[in-house]
Formats: sequence, structure tokens, C-alpha cells
Amino acid sequence: MRMLIGAAALSLFIASAPALADTKAGVDAWNRGDYVTAVAEWRTAAVAGDPDAQFNLGQAYKLGRGVPVDLPMAESWYRKAALQGHPQAEDNYGLALFQEGKRAEAAPWLEKSVARGEPRAQLVLGTMLFNGDGVPRDWVRAYALLQRSSAAGLPQGSQTLAEMDKYIPDAQRQQGIALARQYEQQAGRPGYASEVTGGNGGPARPAISTIDVPPSAPGAPYPQPGKPPRGKPPVIAAAPPPAKYAPQPVAAPPSPPQPAPRPAPVAAASGSWRVQLGAFGDPNNARKLWSQVGGRFPGRQANFVKAGTLTRVLVGPYRSKAEAATACGAVKPCVPVAP
Repeated sequence: MRMLIGAAALSLFIASAPALADTKAGVDAWNRGDYVTAVAEWRTAAVAGDPDAQFNLGQAYKLGRGVPVDLPMAESWYRKAALQGHPQAEDNYGLALFQEGKRAEAAPWLEKSVARGEPRAQLVLGTMLFNGDGVPRDWVRAYALLQRSSAAGLPQGSQTLAEMDKYIPDAQRQQGIALARQYEQQAGRPGYASEVTGGNGGPARPAISTIDVPPSAPGAPYPQPGKPPRGKPPVIAAAPPPAKYAPQPVAAPPSPPQPAPRPAPVAAASGSWRVQLGAFGDPNNARKLWSQVGGRFPGRQANFVKAGTLTRVLVGPYRSKAEAATACGAVKPCVPVAP
């Protein structure tokens, strides 16, 4: 019996060895730009059940390299790899389901990605939780996930967090900040990876681009009145995630500010109203924004206020909410902030 078990294990190893070799050969071909050869190598290994090859084949169909673009086929291969526990396949499959409007199916996969600290999944799931879109509304956890996404450097995370600040009461925001700290302790950030897996660590090619994420659907009414405006709840759209694991390009210096279509508000000698121009995980980005748009707020000063892991850009003073709202016409996003 022991000899039979040993022979079976040896047979399994021999059968898997060619698949691993095909996957590596495909990665080498991909890094040379020979996508047709890469796809041919991966197809053999993918059919044999190698999750790296399955994920890579999904990438090829998504990008249209070596094969025509075929998103349903890409999703099919992502699913096969995800069911075997391939982390990047889980990320892409969950996002693909969300983009197709299959919120309930996407949620378990997004949860897996969020548990690993994947910023794009934090952005999307956090938006779903805010809107009650496919999952029960949970503003505290939504705020926590957007805190983590913003802290990871996603500009969309910071923008969405600033939108949530308009509606989520301060007590729930503070709970969300505390929960975000727990998440930070429980999971490290995912490592930066090349767009295909299973290779020998060779030079990575430019990371893949994701498909635009459509706006979430309206959820249930607000759980309480208070600060949020009356009527239907706001629908915050999950902004398109950036290129997968790609560093964000540095923006070119802005052109000199053009004359505003209406006169700039006269600087007030005193006042307690401010306007918020954004919230950033990196304080340097907050100061960079002010250096670019400060000329549009003559006579006003910027304050960089820490809020948990974020730095908020508050500009003022203004005598009234109306005056602050008028000042917001100079740049977007911009939100009046009460005293």
C-alpha cells in the first residue's frame, strides 16, 4: 500500500511539472513582448489546472495581447484561478463581478481582497457599504475602508472619503477611524506585483488597467436624519480604480490660473467658516494641492488639519456659509465646513 501511495504522489508531481514549466516559459515570452507564444504556453498549463497560468490567460484576454479582447473569457479564467485561492485572480474576479452589476456575488470576493488590504477592493466595498448597494448599509465600516484605501495612496479613495464627510455624522466617522486602525494592524498592504504571475522574478511590464467602475445603485433611506440632507440618500460612485499596482503618474505643473468668470469673494477680516478642498493620506499631497490652487482663494489661508491618518485641507476664513459656497466655485471638489 505504501508503494502505491508513493507512486501516486510521484505521478502527480510528474504531471504538474510540465504545467509549471509552461507557465514560466509563457511569462518569459510575455516579458519579451511575444504575447502569442505566451498565450500558447499558458493555455496548456491553464487547461492542466495551473492557477498562475489561468490568471495570466485571463490577463491576456482582458488586455487583448496575443488574443482578441474577450472580457467574458477573461472573467472565466479569473474565476478558475480564484477558486484555487489565487490572490490576484480573486481581486480581478471580484471587481469584474461588481462592474457587471452582480453585487451580491462580488461581495464575498471583495471581502477576501479587503482582508489582504487590497486598496481597490477597499474603495469599491466601502462605497457599496455606504450606499447599501448589494450589502447592508454600514457607514462606520464604509468610512474605515475608505480611510485605508486613501491611506494606501488611491486618489479616488481620498475623493470619496471627502464626499462621505458631507453625510456621515462625526461620531460615526470617529468610530470608522478607530476601526481603520484595527484593520491596519490586522493586515499589511499587498506587495506590488507584475501583471502576470508564475515567472522567475524578471522585469515587470506596465501594470494592467482596470475597467471603469459604474456608479452604485441607490440604497435604503438614511438610518437617521441629522446632518444628511432630506430626500433620497446620496449615491457615491466608486471611482475607477487606478492601473493595477502601478505608481500614479506625476501631474504636469498646472497652467497659471485663469481669471474667474465671476469676481473672487472679498477676503473677510474675520469669520469662522472654512472650505475643505480634500483629504490626503500623504501630507505632502495636501500641501501640493494648495500650492496649485491657492491663487484662486485670494486673501485666504490654508490649514492642514490631521483627521486620523488623513490630512484635510481647510481654507478660510469666511463670514458665512453662503460666502464659503461662493468661494467653492473656484475649484472642485470643494465643500463648505461649518464652524
